[in-house]
Amino acid sequence: MKKIVTMIVIMALALPVLRAEEPEVEATQEASQELTLEAPQELTLEVPQELTLEVPQELTLEVPQEAQKKQIQNTGEVQTLFGNNPGNGGYGAFTIGYTSINNRDALLMGARGAWVIGHGFGLGLGGYGFVNDPTYNPANDLNYSLAGGYGGLMIEPILFGWFPVHLSLPIMIGGGGVALASYYSDPYDSYNYYDGYVADASAFFVAEFTAEVEFNLVRFFRLAVFGSYRYTSDIIMENTPADALRGWSAGMTFKFGSF
Repeated sequence: MKKIVTMIVIMALALPVLRAEEPEVEATQEASQELTLEAPQELTLEVPQELTLEVPQELTLEVPQEAQKKQIQNTGEVQTLFGNNPGNGGYGAFTIGYTSINNRDALLMGARGAWVIGHGFGLGLGGYGFVNDPTYNPANDLNYSLAGGYGGLMIEPILFGWFPVHLSLPIMIGGGGVALASYYSDPYDSYNYYDGYVADASAFFVAEFTAEVEFNLVRFFRLAVFGSYRYTSDIIMENTPADALRGWSAGMTFKFGSF
């Protein structure tokens, strides 16, 4: 009997404790259910089908003029009025001009060729011929004219040769010869000469200093307008001043080649 009573008392005391634990278990189960993280079945990243990067059609980079000059010098490119051309080369040229021989108008014609080094220096050979207007001597009814030629080594510094318009300073050092020609003329036609012969002749040393303004028209052709002074040694001829060949010249030179 005592055992039965004792068990009833124990059960009576334990019943409130069991009832208090049941909610905690249920709360724990509910919390575990709520902590379940539902992951999406599909993870989709939408990317636009076309990705367009707009670039301006014209991108202009302004470079200072001094930097442009240095760039041209470094690349060694020659600018022309109608196109550019890099590199070294050479040229051939012919000249036509006016000069004064013995204080008389004279025609000057010539040609030269040179090797151009680095667009800044030319080295070559050249030659020119000349003839002046005749002088009439009524004492013997003869016309006298000085005609001759000269040539030699050509040294040509070229300043700013990569620009379309630039300077050139050719120098010729060499020698030549001149003759005093005499002839009769038709009294009814002053340009009709006959029975001409050489009355006298002389050799001379020459040094000619020239300044040219050159135009790079295209890559194979340059046009130069020049002025020059010709110095010669004294010439020794009958009825002719010793400095008859010294004087100024002007004209045009046409150059063809690779510059």
